[in-house]
Amino acid sequence: MRKFNIRKVLDGLTAGSSSSSSASTSSQQPQPATRENDIPETLQSEHFQLCKTVRHGFPYQPSALAFDPVQKILAIGTQTGALRLFGRPGVECYCQHDSGAAVIQLQFLINEGALVSALADDTLHLWNLRQKRPAILHSLKFNRERITFCHLPFQSKWLYVGTERGNIHIVNVESFSLSGYVIMWNKAIELSSKSHPGPVVHISDNPMDEGKLLMGFESGTVVLWDLKSKKAEYRYTHDEAIHSVAWHHEGKQFICSHSDGTLTIWNVRNPTKPLQTITPHGKQVKDGKKPEPCKPILKVEYKTTRAGEPFIILSGGLSYDTVGRRPCLTVMHGKSTAVLEMDYSIVDFLTLCETPYPNDFQEPYAVVVLLEKDLVLIDLAQNGYPIFENPYPLSIHESPVTCCEYFADCPVDLIPVLYSVGARQKRQGYSKKEWPINGGNWGLVTQSYPEIIITGHADGSVKFWDASAITLQVLYKLKTAKVFEKSRNKDDKPSTDIVDEDPFAIQIISWCAESRMLCIAGVSAHVIVYRFSKQEINTEVIPMLEVRLLYEINYIESPDPEQLPPLPTPGTGSNPQSIAPQSHPSTSSSSSDGLRDNVPCLKVKNSPLKQSPGYQVELVIQLVWVSGEPPQQITSLAINSAYGLVVFGNCNGIALVDYLQKTTLLNLGTVELYGSNDPYRREPRSPRKSRQPSGAGLCDINEGTTVQEDRCKSPTSDVKDNSFSRSRSSSVTSIDKESREAISALHFCETFTRKADTAPSPCLWVGTTLGTVLVIALNLPPGGEQRLLQPVIVSPSGTILRLKGAILRMAFLDTTGSLVPPAYEPWREQNVSEDKDEKDKLKKRRPVSVSPSSSQEISENQYAVICSEKQAKVISLPSQNCTYKQNITETSFVLRGDIVALSNSICLACFCANGHIMTFSLPSLRPLLDVYYLPLTNMRIARTFCFTNNGQALYLVSPTEIQRITYSQETCENLQEMLGELFTPVETPEAPNRGFFKGLFGGGAQSLDREELFGESAAGKASRSLAQHIPGPGGIEGVKGAASGIVCELARARIALDERGQKLGELEERTAAMLASADSFSKHAHEMMLKCKDKKWYQF
Repeated sequence: MRKFNIRKVLDGLTAGSSSSSSASTSSQQPQPATRENDIPETLQSEHFQLCKTVRHGFPYQPSALAFDPVQKILAIGTQTGALRLFGRPGVECYCQHDSGAAVIQLQFLINEGALVSALADDTLHLWNLRQKRPAILHSLKFNRERITFCHLPFQSKWLYVGTERGNIHIVNVESFSLSGYVIMWNKAIELSSKSHPGPVVHISDNPMDEGKLLMGFESGTVVLWDLKSKKAEYRYTHDEAIHSVAWHHEGKQFICSHSDGTLTIWNVRNPTKPLQTITPHGKQVKDGKKPEPCKPILKVEYKTTRAGEPFIILSGGLSYDTVGRRPCLTVMHGKSTAVLEMDYSIVDFLTLCETPYPNDFQEPYAVVVLLEKDLVLIDLAQNGYPIFENPYPLSIHESPVTCCEYFADCPVDLIPVLYSVGARQKRQGYSKKEWPINGGNWGLVTQSYPEIIITGHADGSVKFWDASAITLQVLYKLKTAKVFEKSRNKDDKPSTDIVDEDPFAIQIISWCAESRMLCIAGVSAHVIVYRFSKQEINTEVIPMLEVRLLYEINYIESPDPEQLPPLPTPGTGSNPQSIAPQSHPSTSSSSSDGLRDNVPCLKVKNSPLKQSPGYQVELVIQLVWVSGEPPQQITSLAINSAYGLVVFGNCNGIALVDYLQKTTLLNLGTVELYGSNDPYRREPRSPRKSRQPSGAGLCDINEGTTVQEDRCKSPTSDVKDNSFSRSRSSSVTSIDKESREAISALHFCETFTRKADTAPSPCLWVGTTLGTVLVIALNLPPGGEQRLLQPVIVSPSGTILRLKGAILRMAFLDTTGSLVPPAYEPWREQNVSEDKDEKDKLKKRRPVSVSPSSSQEISENQYAVICSEKQAKVISLPSQNCTYKQNITETSFVLRGDIVALSNSICLACFCANGHIMTFSLPSLRPLLDVYYLPLTNMRIARTFCFTNNGQALYLVSPTEIQRITYSQETCENLQEMLGELFTPVETPEAPNRGFFKGLFGGGAQSLDREELFGESAAGKASRSLAQHIPGPGGIEGVKGAASGIVCELARARIALDERGQKLGELEERTAAMLASADSFSKHAHEMMLKCKDKKWYQF
């Protein structure tokens, strides 16, 4: 019987489908089989697997906070049901509740490696933290009552759960079952109040007597409940609503915070009136009048010290006349009151103390404050309460992220050099102490290559992050807005007109890691070229260039290439450099008919600029207004350090600039790039009819008409955009589409520009939103001084290639199928005076050009890989035959396509708007991976998703968080070892000593056998309809997750041996028992035989 290989059949099918190309190319196309023999492809589908790796950044919309004082681990819950756990810097973990309901409270089982979460959908969950990826062991769903507050005493297995109805239920956290013991609200308050006391807002046991439970109700009633006698011992009533309650460690006093901005301190044995009433922020009023009410004090903590006065720490409580004042945390210590202003509103805070025991002096040393968009840790032991320097990467969203780029396997010297220039930017005045949240252990580093993430932000800043080995740390921050004039007063907006806010927002980042050249395109149609230097310099005049890029067609027919519309470069395509560029700000701000003309959107500073070590401005390029028409936003950008060129395009056309000579080389409307080869009939268009940018812009991925205001919403705004389901076809039906053909992809390379070429030469490949690829030839002067004196000759080559959908990415392969990276100039320090010999050497040095060697055969020397929104093509050069073709998607469109290295090979990785992540082999474009990962729900994902080498990818999952994923099977396998461990075995500190006299005469902490009270034998079973137990997936999964690596294999083997030994031991015992039994049986039989030997049968 013949074996049948399904993969080979599938490969044959895909190869067959890719060979049926468009009519124009199919006749010239070689057979795929012959091509595949030339280039062996090593990547197979088993090399690919998709999984999430880590999530970085501040937890979006935080709602709850907890701390384990022994394990030193912090937990944060969010409104979307996420759970983030933080240990020492580099140890953090992300988990998600499936329901997505908000986390209302978190409680650690201190030093047990477990955590209880209470959710807004009235469920309780027990998380196992003893595994690298925590999982839920048990869940409990309350059916009839809403959970409002939980309390788990230290070293207890009984969790008190308060509800909206005012009742308190008790849950066994080991079995996650309800006890029959219930404290009903009417029993608790009895006749002290005629009305319902409201939801339970606080539960805690007396630090000195576990048998006494303090319950706070929203209305202002507090009850001290005796658990043994099942009745209220004391009731404390107050007029004002209660927000929180805290004990003094001796258990004789407690403090309540109220909705009128007051604190009341109560003596436990005196329920009639509070011992003291404090209004921390109230104005002192004479004549015994009541102080003016203040805002509610949302939380209070009462912490004692052996050596001095106790700390009273509270949030809220400011007076109502402090309008516009920032949220505050107040620290009262003895007679001093410190008011600490916060940047965002306070969600929760916790005081970190030396002891986990509530009945000992607390000795507070820090306060962790969870803000709406930040996490702050305050040092209580130092004067002035300085904050700790936060080592976690929580500042991603300092200004909203507008774009992202990810570079894996970059040069090894980059991270140290960026760190050294970034270290000088650090703020001073932090606490001198070590970061106190330092639990857990780091994972094993199995990936040794450097990774860098670059984020562009709405305020014009660019941040470089070290992302090696699944960690994240900020290296360096560049402020691009420094080169522009800022408006003097807040009301006076910068004259951008094309955006409503954030005129400096970064749209596109182009970075060459080898030469360290950086180029950014901003939302105000500006481009800035930066050069890296370790030296500080003073720039007297910021080099600038203004470009007049207008797209206006006067003829319905394709325009003649000789008759170009009036532009700043009126020469023909072959000699555009003959016109001197406008390198100073134009004086004319309006044209003859009074329309705004020749004015850039931003004003460059004309004062000297001090530039610190790091990235320094080389050139600022701005597009200007043309006859009342604002410049359109830039849709694509590329820089090449070997050629000294930067190129950018928008929906009007393309501009190529020589940043070494500071001149414009090419400035053409998109139509003029085609010359006489334009395949479209273009209609003339009034410049002021449509101002929206093209589809590939920052602010509008949708091609439908957009109102002016919607054009530049911050990419972090969560707009659920249904327009992503539509298909962007390249059919030439809509005149509007044709008239807005934007430049969507740019790529510098050294390749064959025309069919007749015998050798590769420098050129620029240009892709448009209508699926056209055009090639521009570059004729560069020799290096050294000649490069600065002679002009670069630029000319369209006439080569035109066509694909379906907008062009996204282009790359080039050599005859072996290896990637041909663009040429680059290796980095060198420019701001140091060198010897003459050194200078001569540098002049002679040629840029690193990665062109194929001349010994290779001339025919089919290279392959161009072109990826569009709909399909990918591999085109052999110089013949320009389409060798392979793959239709990626019919119904959706590709948002991001990258040609990446993986396992010593390369592939094309694509992310589609329908949520699919796909990879294809190169050059044959065989499908290797197709996984439905996540649907495109908002613009943020579309704008920030990017792939990089070694199977890494990332995107902004929320306005404050980066989600990293891998599509490499090897990384998925190693991930378990790379992740840090949250739980580490730590001994629980000793309990405080009761002292001789307290032991003799009573006093000190009274313990309670809770099992005796709450167990099934004493309290009975709870009502089945009250709550439903749901077993979690964490049990077996936890064992599987933890059992990885050789250590666990050995542990498994040891357990197996132990079990085997145990079973053998049991077998031995059974055998011995059987032998003994057989022996006794034989004895009895012998005795019986002797007895009956001489008896006759009738005597029996």
